[in-house]
Amino acid sequence: MNTRCWQSPLGPLWLAAKNDALVGAWFEAQKHFPKNFALEEVNPQDETLTETVSQLSAYFNAKLKVFSLPLAPIGTAFQARVWNEIATIRFGETKTYGELARAASSENASRAAGAATGRNPISIIIPCHRVIASTGAMTGYAGGLERKRALLTLEMKA
Repeated sequence: MNTRCWQSPLGPLWLAAKNDALVGAWFEAQKHFPKNFALEEVNPQDETLTETVSQLSAYFNAKLKVFSLPLAPIGTAFQARVWNEIATIRFGETKTYGELARAASSENASRAAGAATGRNPISIIIPCHRVIASTGAMTGYAGGLERKRALLTLEMKA
């Protein structure tokens, strides 16, 4: 696995690529950061990692609204369904955990959808920051609520 640490405007973001696809993007020390992930760069000039940094830079400069990267997040079948649904949430829009559960074919599983959202291994690019509570409140973000607010604010201003 190739890894790179990118200094994002919201703090260090660790990127991981395998077989020409992005498998991870985690804020350093975020909840559910992989326990076996060595905090060292391995082949940081990997083509997938370089393109990921380029697209993330454009996103943070409000010049990119849709990522076009090969993704290969690792998780259960249910998590994959939830992450696929999260990936459909458009820039500047939000969806509730209940809407997410229904879209992932698990109508009564909003808590499970929330748990799967929290385990999203590809922050920002699979935009779990766009998932909110049914009340409209910003709840739960493995990278921290202050980052979730910052990401949503960036998107609302663009």
